Amino acid sequence: MNKLKEYWGFAGERSVKTVAQVAIATIGVGAVGLLDVDWTQVASVSALAGIMSLLTSVLTYDKPGK
Repeated sequence: MNKLKEYWGFAGERSVKTVAQVAIATIGVGAVGLLDVDWTQVASVSALAGIMSLLTSVLTYDKPGK
């Protein structure tokens, strides 16, 4: 059970960081003001990146050197 708790801590932190990074990249420099951002697209792309990060964590969590 401890290993599962460790995994969710690792995967959750990685996923949150990925979502934040993708949101920043999706907002980009083209937006002049708060209302210029397509928030639906930012949320959609960021959520997909978070899911992909969780799936990637399944593959990389138990690798030697972690």
